[in-house]
Amino acid sequence: MAKGEGAESGSAAGLLPTGILQAGERPVQVKESKKKNQLSICNKLCYAVGGTPYQVTGCALGFFLQIYLLDVAQVDPFSASIILFVGRAWDAITDPLVGFCISKSPWTRLGRLMPWIIFSTPLAIIAYFLIWFVPDFQQGQTLWYLLFYCLFETLVTCFHVPYSALTMFISTEQSERDSATAYRMTVEVLGTVLGTAIQGQIVGQAHTPCVQDANASTVALEGVNRTQSATSLRETQNAYLLAAGVIASIYVICAVILTLGVREQREPYETQQAKPMPFFRGLRLVMSHGPYIKLIAGFLFTSLAFMLVEGNFALFCTYTLGFRNEFQNLLLAIMFSATVTIPIWQWFLTRFGKKMAVYIGISSAVPFLILVALMESNLIVTYVVAVAAGISVAAAFLLPWSMLPDVIDDFHLKQPHIHGTEPIFFSFYVFFTKFASGVSLGISTLSLDFTGYQTRGCSQPARVKFTLKMLVTMAPIVLILIGLLLFKLYPIDEEKRRQNKKALQALREEASSSGCSDTDSTELARIL
Repeated sequence: MAKGEGAESGSAAGLLPTGILQAGERPVQVKESKKKNQLSICNKLCYAVGGTPYQVTGCALGFFLQIYLLDVAQVDPFSASIILFVGRAWDAITDPLVGFCISKSPWTRLGRLMPWIIFSTPLAIIAYFLIWFVPDFQQGQTLWYLLFYCLFETLVTCFHVPYSALTMFISTEQSERDSATAYRMTVEVLGTVLGTAIQGQIVGQAHTPCVQDANASTVALEGVNRTQSATSLRETQNAYLLAAGVIASIYVICAVILTLGVREQREPYETQQAKPMPFFRGLRLVMSHGPYIKLIAGFLFTSLAFMLVEGNFALFCTYTLGFRNEFQNLLLAIMFSATVTIPIWQWFLTRFGKKMAVYIGISSAVPFLILVALMESNLIVTYVVAVAAGISVAAAFLLPWSMLPDVIDDFHLKQPHIHGTEPIFFSFYVFFTKFASGVSLGISTLSLDFTGYQTRGCSQPARVKFTLKMLVTMAPIVLILIGLLLFKLYPIDEEKRRQNKKALQALREEASSSGCSDTDSTELARIL
C-alpha cells in the first residue's frame, strides 16, 4: 500500500506546473480540506437511512406484486403483464424527466436536492397504499392498478433520483463518499430484509394451505384447485393493506431522518460558473462519455439477471419447488446473507479493486443458479443455496453505486467547467435498468399466460413450472455472463482511479483558493 501511495503522489505532482502547485501551501490546504469534508458516523448513518424507503417499497413490489395481482386481486395474466410492463417502463421514463427537472432546480436554503425528497414523500405513501387496495369493481381494476402503480413510481423517483445524486454532494472526498456508499448499501440491504420480513410474514400468515387431490377428476380438480374462500381471500387482502401501512410508516420516518441529518455541499469550482449547463447539451456530453456507457452496459445485463430472479422468485418457490409456505423465509435468508456480506465486499473492493469485486462477486451467483436448475425440490439444499446467493446479491447492490461516482469524477476532469450533470448520470443509469426490468417482467408474466397459468391455483401445469425454472435460473446465467464480458471494456481501474482522485483534488483546491486568478484556472483546466 505504501508503494501505491508514493506512486500516487508522484503522478499527481506531475500533472500540474509548479506555478499552480506551490510547495509549502498545498499540504496545509489538503489537510484543512480533508478535515472539512470528513463525515461523522452519524452523518453517514442518516444518509444511509435515506435509501431505505426506495428499497423497502421496491422489495415489496418486486417480490410480491406479481403474485398479488394474479392470486389476490385476481387480475388475468395478460392484464397483469400490461400493468407490470407499463409501470416499469413509465418508471424508467420518469428518471431522466426528474433528472432534467432537478438539473434546472435552483439552490435553496435546503439545497437543490432536498426539496424534492421532502415534498414527494407524503404523496408517495398515499399512492403506495392504494396499490395494495383491491377495489370493489371488477371492470376497471386494470386501470386502477396501472394508475396508482405509475403514480407511485413517479413520486418515488422524485425521492430516489435526488437521493442518488446526493452522493456527490455530501462530501468532496472520494474516500468519504465510498465509505458513505458502503453505509448506504448496508442499510439498503437491511431495508430489503425489512421489506421482505414485513410483507412476507404478515401476508404469509393470512394464506390458507392448498388442498391437493391427485386422484380427483378434471372437473373436481378445477373446483378444488382454488386456494381460498371469499372470507380467507378478504383476510389476505387486509393483510396486504396492513403490510402497506407499516411500510408507508417506515418510508416517512426514514425521509425525516435523512432531511434532518444530511446537508448538501456545493463543489467549490461549481460556484464560479455563470449559469448551469443546458440539459440536452449535458445529456449529449454524458452519453458520449465512454466509461459511463461501458459501465451501464455491463450493469444493465447483470441487474436484469437479478431482477428476473426477484420478479419470479415467489411463483418459482410456490409452484416449481412446492414451498408455498416457505418462500418468504427463503427471501429472508437471501437478504440476511446479503446484509452480512456487504461490509466484506466493501473491504474487498478497497483491497483488490472494484473491477475484481465485480468479477468475483457477481459471477459467484452462477454455480448456485445452476444447482437450483439441476436439483430436485429439497428444502435444506434450497436454504443453503439461498444463503450463498445472498453473497452475490450483496455485490450486485454495492458495486454500481460505488463505481458511478468514479465515472462522474473522470467526467469532471475531462469537462472541468461543466457542472450540474450528476442527476443525469444517476437518472439515466436507473432509466436503462428499470426499462429493461419492465420488459423482462412483462415478457415473463406474458409467457406464464401463454403456458397456461391458472390464477390462484394450488398447482400449475408442468410447462408453467418449467418456464418458471428457466426464468429464475438459465436466463439470469446468460445475462450475467454477457454483463461480465462487457465489464472487460470498462477503463477505470484502480491506478486510473487514484490518478483521478489526486488531479480532482488539485482542481478543487485551485478553485477554492482565494488567490487563484482566472488565467491560472484556465491553465489548470487545459492541463487536466
